[in-house]
Amino acid sequence: MTTFGLPEALFILRAAGWTLVLTSVAFILGGLIGGVFAIMRLSQVAALRRFAAGYILVVQSIPVLMVLFMSYYGLSAMGVELPPFLAAAASLSIYVSAYLAEIWRGSIQSVPFQQWEASASLALTRGQQYRYIILPQAIRISLPPTVGFLVQLVKNTSIVSVVGFVELSRAGQLVNNATFQPFQIFTLVALIYFAICFPLSRLSRHLEQVMNASRSH
Repeated sequence: MTTFGLPEALFILRAAGWTLVLTSVAFILGGLIGGVFAIMRLSQVAALRRFAAGYILVVQSIPVLMVLFMSYYGLSAMGVELPPFLAAAASLSIYVSAYLAEIWRGSIQSVPFQQWEASASLALTRGQQYRYIILPQAIRISLPPTVGFLVQLVKNTSIVSVVGFVELSRAGQLVNNATFQPFQIFTLVALIYFAICFPLSRLSRHLEQVMNASRSH
């Protein structure tokens, strides 16, 4: 039987790198899609608002694990074979887009209505209002919850192990199957998750304090 040692620890650390890659890809793609849906939710066109609201409602009502199953096994049954990484990235991006869309929509709506009126009085177009007046303020408001959501995303990447993608949790399972030393292995896995998530949690709390302080003046 293999003993847990440096090679196994390095294997887990390399898998942690894939966790970060997957998190980054899902956050960037999901953020781009979520930004579009956030704007659509606030559109003056009723059809766009309803479409965006329906998308967000559907995605938020389905566990991300089901989205992952549909992306990997569902498409495979229809003849579309996605590699595990692509299926995982697509599923998590869809999940991220729905939640960030709502976070960012709320942040935009938190900008005082007088700011809209003031920018309209300057004869700015809707796009210019967003670009120069509304979004700079909304981004500051949205930073703490966005970083907080990123922490949740890091932890949720563990579910992609069900489609065979070797990220941090899956690597821990594989090493445990070979060594049968779960305490050492999963302690290391937990410590790596902590090393990733704790700084992000602290950053979210710091941003929340800074933003609240700046808005109190």
